[in-house]
Amino acid sequence: MAGKLIYTAICSVDGYVEDEEGSFGWAEPDEEVHRFVNELVRPVGTYLYGRRMYETMAAWETDPGLAAGSEYMREFAEIWRAAEKVVYSRSLEQTTTARTRLERDFDPDAVGERKTSAEADLAIGGPELAAHALRAGLIDESHMFLAPILVGGGKRSLPDDVRIELELLDERRFAGGMIYLRYRTRT
Repeated sequence: MAGKLIYTAICSVDGYVEDEEGSFGWAEPDEEVHRFVNELVRPVGTYLYGRRMYETMAAWETDPGLAAGSEYMREFAEIWRAAEKVVYSRSLEQTTTARTRLERDFDPDAVGERKTSAEADLAIGGPELAAHALRAGLIDESHMFLAPILVGGGKRSLPDDVRIELELLDERRFAGGMIYLRYRTRT
């Protein structure tokens, strides 16, 4: 069985995962979206992260206050902790979470082999790392959550120099205004 490589991002309607100040608090999912995300990521066996995304997500293991916030946040923390993590970084000295391996370079061939041998799906987080995977033709699906805000600039969710045809597989509107779009990469 081969796993799919899935890029998931929460971004502004104008396509940014963080604004010009590096803030992304405006993208925080409400309970309805968070519960949906829990079900979406439950089958993920491995997360691939760059350093910055890893440091953000590591709080789900290192900050007990996050999981104590609510039942659905506790559930997400458990799902996240159960998965393997691979962090691609040249500057990170060591990881701070269990089930985590540090790699210095993103090797598209190695990621392709990981997909082929995976028994569960893989998720890639962070726009810079996802851009490498998109350029290498490794992304099978993109799950985009559009937050109802325009931020006008910052870090883009998708690279400018990639052209890929997509097929819409699913969509969902949430009461708070967020929209979920699930695309498959056309081959």
